[in-house]
Amino acid sequence: MRKFKTEALIIGIALIVMGMSIGSGLKSIAQGDRIVSVRGLAEREVMADHVIWPVVYKTTGNNLQAIYADVNKANASIAAFLKKHGIKEADISEPALQILDKQAERYVSDNNGQRYTVTSVTIVATEQVDLVRQLLAQTGELLKEGVAISANDYETRIQYEFTGLNKIKPEMIEEATRNAREAAAKFAADSGSELGKIQTANQGLFSINDRDSYSPHIKNVRVVTSVNYFLEN
Repeated sequence: MRKFKTEALIIGIALIVMGMSIGSGLKSIAQGDRIVSVRGLAEREVMADHVIWPVVYKTTGNNLQAIYADVNKANASIAAFLKKHGIKEADISEPALQILDKQAERYVSDNNGQRYTVTSVTIVATEQVDLVRQLLAQTGELLKEGVAISANDYETRIQYEFTGLNKIKPEMIEEATRNAREAAAKFAADSGSELGKIQTANQGLFSINDRDSYSPHIKNVRVVTSVNYFLEN
């Protein structure tokens, strides 16, 4: 009889423990189902801090020696113009030449009877963004020396870059996370709940784009964070 009572007591304790465990598990499941997913946005406008400016000179002719002489003279004038206005010599690359021979190309249309088209590209890569923007409006000075700068096409368009992302990244992540928490807190309050701990969080990717097509030197930096919070009560 005593043995039976002992076994019954053990079974009873086991059932109580099992019940507590099941209750705790159900509570965890219930909490796990009560989650709010929110996103936080942070945006900033920044000025480009690096620019790549292809200075393009193009000419045509039938005599390669005469063309080379013309191109060399034009390149010397371009380099002198850049240095005169403050562009560092280290930021100016040697011109690269592209030669198109109409007679060697099957699908090239007639070029006003000129056999060769030579394109010379001097690359300016510098952090002097404001200076380059000023010089873009002063290239007419080269016309006085007979040097006509070609309009930039897609391959040789000027490129403005922002390289200081790492400096502003922590503050932007903090701002985006704070905005996400504010949105989650409002949702919790509206639903009669309390905001709990973070379940998962995803920083998201940073994007850097031109603010608009008219001011590519002004960049829009953007990041979106995704955060899941537990809801309590």
